[in-house]
Amino acid sequence: MPSVSLSTLSFSILILVAYFFSLSAASDDGTKQLLDGINKYRSSLNLSTLIDNNHAACLADEFAEKLKSQPCTNTTGSNTIPGTEEQFAEYPEFLKNCHLNVALTRDSSTLPACVPGLDASLVLSNFTKSQYNDDLNNTGFVSAGISSEGDWIVVVLLKSDVKSDDLDFSRSRNVVIGSIWSAFLALFLSLLVWF
Repeated sequence: MPSVSLSTLSFSILILVAYFFSLSAASDDGTKQLLDGINKYRSSLNLSTLIDNNHAACLADEFAEKLKSQPCTNTTGSNTIPGTEEQFAEYPEFLKNCHLNVALTRDSSTLPACVPGLDASLVLSNFTKSQYNDDLNNTGFVSAGISSEGDWIVVVLLKSDVKSDDLDFSRSRNVVIGSIWSAFLALFLSLLVWF
């Protein structure tokens, strides 16, 4: 059996854990990139930038989860005729899950877009060069949350900034559980490599 120093084993585990953490962070890159693009768009119009809002992101995630099984067509997402958007009976439950209430979301705007493969250049134009640009140009919106599932990406705009200190527990819990599993997998793979 080969002799392996504890420092070599620790370093290998550290590298693998860092790799798995980077994989989980990559899924948020598209949403951050879209918020950055929207904020650059708003800045070019001399509008204030939108604050990233965890509660709005939670609500966007609820909508994206419901939409992910729907195919992209020329009548879905940003191509939808205003007033014909799908209504979700679970909306009150979505608000409860995200620690929001009707008063905070009464004047909100939910903007779903379906873009095959979520191509970054097409995603941004689905918001800035569509019926959604009226909402993006609205000076009343101060915060946003974004989430994606499958080919769907959803932006939720709020007119007030719900304090972001109160993180969505279920999201935080999922990140912790995923990180623990990644660490165990990294440890297991390291042991297999060395023994």
